[in-house]
Formats: sequence, structure tokens, C-alpha cells
Amino acid sequence: MNSEPGKIRWGILGPGGIAKAFAGGVAGSRNGVLAAIGARNPGKSGLAEAFPGARILNGYDALLADPDIDAVYISIPHPGHAQWAIRAAEAGKHVLCEKPLGLTAFEADAMIHAARKAGTFLGEAFMYRLHPQTLKLVELIRSGIIGDIRMIKSSFGFAMPGVMPEHRLYANDLAGGGILDVGGYPVSMARLIAGAAAGLPFAEPDKVVGAAHLGQSGVDEWASALLHFTGGIVAEVSCSISLNQDNVLRILGTKGRIEVPDFWFAGGDRDVGLGRIDVIGADGNRETISVNEKRHVYSFEVDAAGDAILAGRQEFAWPGMAWADSLGTLRVLDRWRAAVGLEYEIEKAPLRTNTISGRPLRSGGAAIGKRTIPGLPKPASVVALGFEDFRTFSSGSILLDAFFEAGGNLFDTGYVYGAGYTETLLGGWLKNRGVREQSVIIAKGAHTPLCYPDVIGKQLAQSLDRLQTDHVDIYFMHRDNPDVPVGEFVDAMDREVKAGRIRGPFGGSNWTMQRMDEAIAYAERTGKQKPGALSNNFSLAEMLEPIWPGCVTSSTDDWKAWLAARQMPNFAWSSQGRGFFTDRAGRDRRDSEELVRVWYSERNFGRRDRAIELAAKLGKSPIHIALAYVLNQPFPSIPLIGPRTLDELDDSLQALDVVLSPDDLKWLDGAG
Repeated sequence: MNSEPGKIRWGILGPGGIAKAFAGGVAGSRNGVLAAIGARNPGKSGLAEAFPGARILNGYDALLADPDIDAVYISIPHPGHAQWAIRAAEAGKHVLCEKPLGLTAFEADAMIHAARKAGTFLGEAFMYRLHPQTLKLVELIRSGIIGDIRMIKSSFGFAMPGVMPEHRLYANDLAGGGILDVGGYPVSMARLIAGAAAGLPFAEPDKVVGAAHLGQSGVDEWASALLHFTGGIVAEVSCSISLNQDNVLRILGTKGRIEVPDFWFAGGDRDVGLGRIDVIGADGNRETISVNEKRHVYSFEVDAAGDAILAGRQEFAWPGMAWADSLGTLRVLDRWRAAVGLEYEIEKAPLRTNTISGRPLRSGGAAIGKRTIPGLPKPASVVALGFEDFRTFSSGSILLDAFFEAGGNLFDTGYVYGAGYTETLLGGWLKNRGVREQSVIIAKGAHTPLCYPDVIGKQLAQSLDRLQTDHVDIYFMHRDNPDVPVGEFVDAMDREVKAGRIRGPFGGSNWTMQRMDEAIAYAERTGKQKPGALSNNFSLAEMLEPIWPGCVTSSTDDWKAWLAARQMPNFAWSSQGRGFFTDRAGRDRRDSEELVRVWYSERNFGRRDRAIELAAKLGKSPIHIALAYVLNQPFPSIPLIGPRTLDELDDSLQALDVVLSPDDLKWLDGAG
């Protein structure tokens, strides 16, 4: 029982320098009390003096297991943020995590996912956002005192005494460098100001261009970026760990400018920031405004987090960093890092051996069921995962791990996806996690314009190198070339079967019924392996014209009869209609050219109406009904799903327990 009702009992995970400043903030807060410290070296001298009154616990797990802790402040180096925030949420603890929330927006999204599932608070500790000076600055911008905002210039740079490879700021294995350590300050402030100028809580840049000097340890020692916002605002941001900068925020408008020194401490230090905002008019006159705030600078974020927790909210109230705000800042940092080629060794496959929660990958999940597929010697999950949008191992592995732990083992790749990176990512993950034998790989090759028989083997060899395996389980030609006799394609794929490089069914993706019939007849006539699988579009909504050139849909009545008669497995892409069964579509919604061109017909809208009706009855969403329609066909029908986040993956899995009868299928289709 909490002996101090109305107070949040804080535990600090990692007793470093910033933790001491936070402890001062707790002491100066309205609603917080410091209860305990989780330390990996609890016997270290000075801990009791640095954190008076707090219990010193042996390790981080002990802190999370302590029933007398309500919320945890995470202040360890960046690479540990995601792991311990997720574990804290799993333990039912609220979390205030030092910036950056995660190494990437993908990590932060996984942390948010864990908090959302646990019903706990999660906030990013950009302390300046809760200091009264920030709200005053926004009010000044909105008042128009300097006219329309045109440019923002902001820096956070300092010079360490020298390059110290073991120091966290220079250590590659601790995600050192300026962009992650302090770059988030000017970026988050620029987004806040651009949003204020547009009457929004924050704004997202539509362009990010970055440059940096990477030092001997591979981290950025000084870096700059340009951000362009819709409406024309340009922000110049810079950061450094080996170079002193003036650290003045400058906001340039049509009627003057605003200057704010050291905005992250409100012009002060880790204890007190009185605040200082200089407003310089077009005539050069300078007015200095101060909020004259004498409370501990960290007390404001302690109280804001506490207020949210006590009110049952999971995020900071504005101008604190809500989840979407934190994700937006990290996406800019991701783009900045990508522009300068900064990927830490700990983000690459050889060193990222555990899941995002810091645990080994678990087998045996049952949320995604398994099924048999004709010609495939091992069971495959009822849905296949597509993941071609990911460009780093650290981002893609989060989704791959979650899919596998839920019971998924069927992975969709293609020679052309990500210019080969999708295969490289999966290969690194399979080797790193040691689950190749449990997994089913779908490979695709011979995409237009290189759609010829001799290309199949050459591209498959490259695919196998990228995938770090000697075979694939299912193979599709990614397109067809009607100018080539179909038997030549069958011969080429059959050779790969005989060579042991395809160990399951092969077939065509985006092939017509006529060509499939011809290919099957040729194989039967010549004693070759018959094409045993198809990968065409199939969904409740019928594709009216190809999304991309050369695409083929199998959603027509003739195709359905053919698939059922042959019991041909179809691996259905765009199985949920690419947004047609969401609020993005509607008879009066015509802002998406693709949706209108590809899916808009009265027959499809009738299907959509019935999906909405059935979803309401079952307590599901229309998109769940659309996916269930594909799963419940009277032939082997395996949807390819492409979630980008863990929330989207969880949402897709909501369709797996929807059972549709043949009459249900006919009714949804409009035939019953």
C-alpha cells in the first residue's frame, strides 16, 4: 500500500549523473517521492549520499519487482532504453525514459506498443518541454510578435576534453555521438516551433538533409541537418560532442527574431533555470522576457508525469512529448543518421542477438496457427510476413521476432525487394536467431524486364547467398513473359528442384490462368515437377485494374472456381485491399488516386458495406473481415501481410479467429 496517497513512488534505474539531477527534481516536485535506486553495483561508495532516503536495490530486475515502486526513471546509456522500458511495462511500472526514447523510431514504437498493452504511462524525458519557458515561447510565436516564421536555427554542442573511446559519448557500443545524445533537442524544438507557427502541437518536416563528421570510433563528433517544413519554414540544426557551439536558439520571422540561450536548461543549469527569451524587433530594439522560475528544472517533468499517471493517462499532455511527438523526432534523427551513414555495430546482425526486450527468441507461439501446403514438407503459418519496407537489421528484426514468437514461420521475399536488402535482412536474422530449419522462405525472381529462363538460376544463386542458405522452400517467378514458351520456364524451375535449391512448390506470381494451365500441362506431358502454387492478388474487393504494370488479380468468379477446382495454393498479396476496408476509403472519399482507380466500384462498395456490417456483429474491424475472407476460402489461401509496426501486426492477428462459412463467403461477395 502506498503510504503517501497522491504521490508517485519513483525508482531510478541507473544511478548516473543525470539521475542525480532527476532526484533533485523529485525532491522539488508536488507529487513525487524517490523510493529506490536500482544499481548494478549497489555497494558503490557515495550512492546513499547522492540519493538520500532512497533504498539501494541490487540490480534493475529488483527495482522492477519491487511492489513499492509505481514508476521508473530510466537513465542508463541509450542502448538499454528499449529493453528496460519494455520490461518495466511488462512489470506494470510506469516509465519516464531519458532521451532518446529509443535508438530509432522503430525501437520507440516497440516501447510504446508495450506500454499500450500494459496500460502504463511512457514518456520521453525532454525536460525543457515541461518548463514554463517553453509554453511562453509558443505563446509568443502564436501572438505574431515576430510575424510569420521563416527560419529556425538551433544548436547543442560542446567539446569534450579529448577523444575518449571508452566514454559513452564516443563508444560505438553505447550509441555515442551527438545526434542521439543532444541532436534531439534542436530537432524537437524546431518541430515544436514549426507546429506553433501553423497552429499545431508540432509539425513534421517533409525534407531532411544531413551531414556529419564520423570520428575514429565511428560516431558523429559534429553534425548538422536541414529540415524543411510544409509552408516553407527551414530549420538549421546542429550538434557536437567535440566542438563548442553558441547554443542559442534563433527564430527568424518577417517582423523580427527571437533568441533563447541554452533552452534545454531555460538559460540556467541542472538545478534552476529562470528563463530568458530575447525578442528583437525589426528596428533592433531588444526586449528580454523571463518566466523567473525558481523551482528545480527537473521538477516540472516529474509533476507532469505524475499528473498523467494519477489521471490514468498513458502519455504526457502537451507541450510534453506525447508518443507521436517522440516518434516524429526520432524519425528525423533516423533520417539524419541514414544521410551520414551512421549505423552502430550494436544495431547490426552479428551483435543484435536478442529480441528488443533483451531476451533470446522464443519458439512455440500459438497466436498464429500452422497449416499444410501441398508439396511443402513442413507446416507453414497461415499467414506470410512481408517486410520489404525495412532498411536496417535493427528495425526489421523487431517485427520478424514478434511474428516468429507469435507462431509465424512463413517469410515472403523477392530478389528485387529493397534492391536485395530484404533477402539480406532475412538471411542475417535466420542465421543470427538460428531458426532456418523452422522457417519457410518464399523467394521470387525473374521480375520484368529480366524475365527469362536463364535468369532464374542466376538470380536464385544470388538470393541464396543473401539469405545465407542453400535452398528456398517455395519459389515464384515474379512476373511472366508471354513471349517465352512456358515450357522453358518450367524446365528452368524444375532444374532448381533437381539441384536441391527449391525444396517445395514453385509457380508464378502475377500469372494468368491460361499460362498456369499451359505450364501444368507441359509438366505433366514431360514428367517435370508441375507448378504447384500461385501468388496473385486475391481479396474480398476485386482489383479493377493493375496496381502496378503486369499485376494479375485472382479475385474474379472464374479465378475462384479455378483455384477451388485445382486446389491450387494462392499466396495472396494486397489481401486486405490496400486500405479499401479502412476509413481511407468511402463513396465520398476520393483523395487517394490509387484507391479510386483500383478498387472503386459499386460491387466493391457493396462488399465493403457487408464487411462493415459483419464486423459490427463480431466485434471486429472491417479489415479483419477482409483478411478472414481470404483465410477461409475453399482452397489453400495464404495471405501475405505487410505490417510496419507491432500494433499493425497485432491488429492483423485479430482476423485469425474469425471463422466464415461458405454461406458467409457468398454473402460477403454479394452472391448469396
